[in-house]
Amino acid sequence: MIEITVGSLEEQIIRVLQKIYPITTVELAQRLHVSRTEVEWVLQKFQVKGIVKLEPLPDKVYVRLLRNDFQFMGYTPQRKIIKKEVVRKKGTEEDTDSMMYT
Repeated sequence: MIEITVGSLEEQIIRVLQKIYPITTVELAQRLHVSRTEVEWVLQKFQVKGIVKLEPLPDKVYVRLLRNDFQFMGYTPQRKIIKKEVVRKKGTEEDTDSMMYT
């Protein structure tokens, strides 16, 4: 089982590779809005670990996901708590018996 940190570039790359095949390094960088060199650096690291295989062609480099046993770990953001409005009764008899209203 390969542990990947939630919210990292590694997680984003793996999620895209799980959904889309075939994809090139240029398309992957455009989809994630990061530089191609940054994506290639992470992919090289993945290739050493045996997670992906880079298939170079004369003008493109395709990425193939070799493994699919990932566990995404780390910080998960807390959901915002929605406060419920308390409804209060207006105009009870006790409120109207004061000196001001007589």
